[in-house]
Amino acid sequence: MPVTPPTIITSFAAEFTRYRLLAERAATQLSWEQLRESLDPETNSIAIVMKHVGGNLRSRWTDPLTTDGEKPWRNRDQEFIDDFAERDALMAQWNAGWAALESALASFTDADLNKTLLIRGELHTLALALTRSLSHIAYHVGQIVQSSRILASRAGIEWHTLSIPRGGSGAFNKNKGFDPANPPVEQ
Repeated sequence: MPVTPPTIITSFAAEFTRYRLLAERAATQLSWEQLRESLDPETNSIAIVMKHVGGNLRSRWTDPLTTDGEKPWRNRDQEFIDDFAERDALMAQWNAGWAALESALASFTDADLNKTLLIRGELHTLALALTRSLSHIAYHVGQIVQSSRILASRAGIEWHTLSIPRGGSGAFNKNKGFDPANPPVEQ
């Protein structure tokens, strides 16, 4: 029996979730103090990047088809100021953004992908807005993961790899039952 491929919206949701989990798994390997540490004076700390991601997602995906994605209540510049007293406050901001995105994604179907919405007055299809948002999140998650690895290394903390470890591709493929020399034939 043929397998039904996931919908486009379901695929977007899965990719957003994958990136969210990468960032969270990286951040949990660090102390609160390390999350607030910048690699140098010209870079943002992980906490600031997470605050920005939360603010961006909350603004973009709250009522996206009826209001501009840059909400009047959003203060983007404030997102780049570390004013959290504790990790829980940071996580509340992060989670609020992801909740807005997840709620919006749950309301969409593939039939909505050509609907239009505005971001800073610029017209986008939902498909374009989701693509741009996913790219933006992937960029910042890369920053979070790389910064986490560097900060863990500086502190002598053993890093728990978030993907396939170096030199582990063969074992990973074998555990998945995949042989690159003999890929399965699609039906």
